[in-house]
Amino acid sequence: MHTALVNKSFLIEKKFHIRIAKAIIYPINTLPIQEILLSGNKFCTMKVTIITVTKNSEKYLQTCISSVQLQKYDNIEHIIIDGNSTDNTLSIIKRNEESLSAWISEDDKGMYDAINKGMKLATGDIIGVLNSDDMLENSRVISDIVEAFTENEVSVVYGDLKYVSQHDTKKVLRVWRGKSYSRNRFFSGWMPAHPTFYVKRNLVEEFGGYENHFNTAADYEFMTRYLFHHQVSAFYLEKFVVRMRAGGQSNATVMNRIRANRRDYLAMKKNKIPFPLLVSLLKPLSKIHQFYARA
Repeated sequence: MHTALVNKSFLIEKKFHIRIAKAIIYPINTLPIQEILLSGNKFCTMKVTIITVTKNSEKYLQTCISSVQLQKYDNIEHIIIDGNSTDNTLSIIKRNEESLSAWISEDDKGMYDAINKGMKLATGDIIGVLNSDDMLENSRVISDIVEAFTENEVSVVYGDLKYVSQHDTKKVLRVWRGKSYSRNRFFSGWMPAHPTFYVKRNLVEEFGGYENHFNTAADYEFMTRYLFHHQVSAFYLEKFVVRMRAGGQSNATVMNRIRANRRDYLAMKKNKIPFPLLVSLLKPLSKIHQFYARA
């Protein structure tokens, strides 16, 4: 039996404070890496990077981390980027160090700046984002995503999402179904659910990360840039990927929604979606059916 070593250590030192994820060394022959059969009898083990951003996230972070730990797919790199939390977040991170590939805690310019930091640290073939308040739907989510990438030979995979009660994640408040991919859907304000969006890392290196100045619309701009502007190949995985706790900055107040619409318009204009003002008005209307959909 061939034996090699995988070193998952990561070290960042800033001034006099060291933030380090403990070095973990596993013999390869003890790692149950899932193999996916491809055409021509070739096997592929794709590494998946999951980035979680935290800022005083003690309330739900353990549930988020546990949903990654429970995945049946073993070749996962979980990176946490913390924004200098002052609550119990760092204690939770340190308690789970053995299942993390890397973590840092330092000031940032917001969530999307933090995600970009995680992308620079990522070594996986595929990158996705899991919010600290959210959780993967079940233990086969990452296996299903990898299978969708390999069987369909695409650059992006996205799926379905459940909005759930903050205090009872079994209570589904809203359902976001992704719909089969068509570039033309962008003309009516469509977008995939960002927490279900997984993309090949080599494309991130080519087309760039999140543009922080779009604020709450940075995720929409990112996905529009890849799917509409650069026309990368995508596949809709017709399965639930994430349970997302209800709430969010862009929809918190009417004024926030107006500001978000303005940023959506700028993202559409930048990526050359025709009639961006009209489409920006259609975008929130395209989500109304989510409140009546069944899980």
